[in-house]
Amino acid sequence: MQDPDKDTEWNDILRKKGILPPKENLEERERAEEEEQLAILQKSLVKTYEDMTLEELEENEDEFNEGDEKAIEMYRLQRLAEMKAAQMKNKFGEVLEISGKDYIQEVTKAGKDIWVVLHLYKQGIPLCALINQHMSGLARKFRDVKFIKAISTTCIPNYPDKNLPTIFVYLEGDIKAQFIGPLVFGGMNLTRDELEWKISESGAIKTDLEENPKKQIRDQLMSSIRARVPARGESDSEDD
Repeated sequence: MQDPDKDTEWNDILRKKGILPPKENLEERERAEEEEQLAILQKSLVKTYEDMTLEELEENEDEFNEGDEKAIEMYRLQRLAEMKAAQMKNKFGEVLEISGKDYIQEVTKAGKDIWVVLHLYKQGIPLCALINQHMSGLARKFRDVKFIKAISTTCIPNYPDKNLPTIFVYLEGDIKAQFIGPLVFGGMNLTRDELEWKISESGAIKTDLEENPKKQIRDQLMSSIRARVPARGESDSEDD
């Protein structure tokens, strides 16, 4: 089959009769196709930059031309910001045990925008042990928050046992919230979700709980009580 794009007498006849498109249109179409392919190639090249790690960008630095330098620098800064954010998000992840001599370093000098949740406890107090257990789970869930614990008297000499457990919440060395004594925590029925909600009210953590878990328990209890109490009419009829 003859190539319709060739300059031949037969193709000229076909163009005059409108069977083949004019030669100018063919050239424009070819030029447009070349530009489209070039755009696709450039887009593909830029995408490879986006997919590169910092190490790969450095390894291939000599292969980039001057026109690529701004794009490469932008991607490098973006990668660094992403890495820093990821490191901050996963900075902690476990409960750190401290003593009084560590307080200034671990709490006061914790760092800019670092929330610190400190639990003062003592061995042999069941509610303290329960809160330590809940805090371990919260530390794994909220890895950007520093959860620490300390035996009360190592941080505050002669701190009364009646105030235990105690939780202090700090931001950049300043106390933002404090929870002191067993009544504040509701005793041994305290759940991890309830503790999470309580700490979240200080602003230290961003909980995914939609409402206070304590409210749900209270509502269920009230519903149970209402179900057991007979209606006024029923009580009167029984008396008759």
